[in-house]
Amino acid sequence: MSGAGNDFVLIDNRAQNLRLTRDQVVRLCDRHRGVGADGVILLGRASSEQADWSWEFYNSDGSSGEMCGNGARCFGRFVQRRTGSPADFNFETLAGIIHARFQGDRVTVNLTRPEKLVLNESLPLSTGKSIVHSLNTGVPHAVLFVPDADRAMLQELGPEIRHHARFAPKGTNVNFVQVLAPGRIRVRTFERGVEGETLACGTGVTASALITSKIHNFQSPIQVLVQGGDSLEVSFTENDAGFDQVSLTGPAEFVFEGTINL
Repeated sequence: MSGAGNDFVLIDNRAQNLRLTRDQVVRLCDRHRGVGADGVILLGRASSEQADWSWEFYNSDGSSGEMCGNGARCFGRFVQRRTGSPADFNFETLAGIIHARFQGDRVTVNLTRPEKLVLNESLPLSTGKSIVHSLNTGVPHAVLFVPDADRAMLQELGPEIRHHARFAPKGTNVNFVQVLAPGRIRVRTFERGVEGETLACGTGVTASALITSKIHNFQSPIQVLVQGGDSLEVSFTENDAGFDQVSLTGPAEFVFEGTINL
């Protein structure tokens, strides 16, 4: 499946008879010798009464991921097709309970309450000191504003910031944000776990939109153009405690179905 160009292998594991190893996840995500994907998602049964289903999410390097906004939308559509679930349902992730709802071919998922907002931090980099903002939207994200996303030094600064001592020991995802117009931004993301640029990152889009709302005083909703060419929408409310009722809306498309021997 593809969520705005962020692609995933989804597997129905409600029988709980599949236990993927790190090497198997890496092989599935290999674009030359496997299916090819940014991550793998397994559908499982919920362990709590607050959720209808659960997921296991793995990055393409085989590591376990707490949350993925684009993956969550794809998972919602996948569950709907595989189980005949009603339009709205909840599912468990390592980041908390996520709610999915549907409007035509677009899926909206709520995100857990963002935390650890840091604005205007001066970070020493190989290119000199840069102003970096950060926020955890289920997974950690750093945000840099750039005048032109096409010319952003993503391949150079992405890995450097991802592994920077400031974000040790787990590191961070890195987003390069260009303001296009009031209420509209463009985002390119270097993803931790993929260790490269992806065509879209849902939690990165969300972190970028929320930080933009603070820095540039944008109101909800904010439209976000991603590298894959799609537009995502981030909605939210603000209060004294920070952000609340954060949701991400965008496409979730089936690409193909098949089998592979592990």
